[in-house]
Amino acid sequence: MSVLAVGLSHRSSPVALLERAALSGEERLKLMSEMAASPAVGEVLMVSTCNRTEVYAEVDRFHPALNAITSLLSERTGVSMGELTEHAYVHYEERAVQHLFSVACGLDSMVVGEGQILGQVRNALKDAQHGGTLGRVLNDLGQRALRVGKRAHTETHLDHAGADMVTLGLEVALERLRPGAGAAGAVAAAPASCPAGAAGPLADEADAAVPEPQALTGVRVLVLGAGSMSALAANTVARQGATSVAVANRTAERAERLAECLTEAYEPMVGRAVPFDRAASAVADADLVISCTGAQGLVLTAEDVRAALEAAPRRTRPVVFLDLALPRDVDEAVRDLPGAELVDIEDLRRAAAEGAPGADGGSGAVPVVRRIVEEEVAEYEAVRRADLVAPTVVALRAKANEVLEGELSRLEGRLPDLGDREREEITRAMRRVVDKLMHQPTVRVKELAARPGGDAYGDALRELFGLDPAAPDAVRRPEPVAGEDA
Repeated sequence: MSVLAVGLSHRSSPVALLERAALSGEERLKLMSEMAASPAVGEVLMVSTCNRTEVYAEVDRFHPALNAITSLLSERTGVSMGELTEHAYVHYEERAVQHLFSVACGLDSMVVGEGQILGQVRNALKDAQHGGTLGRVLNDLGQRALRVGKRAHTETHLDHAGADMVTLGLEVALERLRPGAGAAGAVAAAPASCPAGAAGPLADEADAAVPEPQALTGVRVLVLGAGSMSALAANTVARQGATSVAVANRTAERAERLAECLTEAYEPMVGRAVPFDRAASAVADADLVISCTGAQGLVLTAEDVRAALEAAPRRTRPVVFLDLALPRDVDEAVRDLPGAELVDIEDLRRAAAEGAPGADGGSGAVPVVRRIVEEEVAEYEAVRRADLVAPTVVALRAKANEVLEGELSRLEGRLPDLGDREREEITRAMRRVVDKLMHQPTVRVKELAARPGGDAYGDALRELFGLDPAAPDAVRRPEPVAGEDA
């Protein structure tokens, strides 16, 4: 019962490779089911964001599980085994737990400390539960990861000091819109005052009221998509003084709902819905286009953008395209068009690496969060080790009771004339003897098992008392159960 993590992220892979490894929701569910069907793998959970694709699996043996996971990942994504070997990272047991906790806290994010990852981990748990690949081990681990992430943001100022992908993207886009704006034009993340049209509440993404300079005054914005990140972007630009925000989404009702909510929340700013099939022509009326649709193909081609720019009146500044999607929504060739500026995940990675404002999450908070992660990993491992020995303890008590029942049965045969009262008293006395003999060893072995290397105590019990190796396993593997979100 070990945890294996295999992943690609912005830290290990070029964006082009991450784009190829990105899978749609249905494709992820199918891949998780195929992995879980492998004899080497028990449970599977996938965390997929705009800058990472990670597989967490509950496994019995390392190498067979790793081979099964990487082979299926390569087959389904089209990323060759050679590329996976070069760019993927692998964590096992305690290191896998530590990695997931760090991810949930935002320590491994492109923008350190961003809060959106909590919602993404929560969605990953829901997807795995829906797909039937989530069992007790990964459900408990995932729920604890959510608690660790919340603790990190509650006990430190990590999220207050840092940015998120939307905020960092708008910082970079603003510099393209108004070169030299610098810190004076800093964009602050908006609170989640208008989640309408989003996939869910945005409280995890941006829930702190902050003073906001009107960095986007006079800017007309087109938002492609109406999911959680798109809704967060729409809230942020509206709150930062955008003149208008147009929303285009494949499901028209969600675009209309988000646009209406923006208008109500940020009057006199105008929010409006645009039919998705007219999104390309709507570029002509925009100064800033933000896209995060989750589509598996391009939403805006270079020809679409060229036609929109030619149809637009004479401009004094370029149209800036902020592409937060993976796979990308906006054709890379847009970067070469006159009058257009493209900001994508690769640009944001460079900005974060170069120390863009707020991208480091606040140097004082990061060491504190790392200590929180270390504490939580140690506690999780202690509980896990104690849980591992528990089935052996149950099997030992079952064997003791089996011996007791056998002796009581023999006593019945030898003393058939024994009265009921005497028989009950003897039975109680023998049970008390067994309970007292079992109590100290079982309590002590659980305490010892919680320590590093404590697995050996369970092995010692099985050896000393001649327990059937299959007996603890029968207790250890209950039916998979997915608990409620923390």
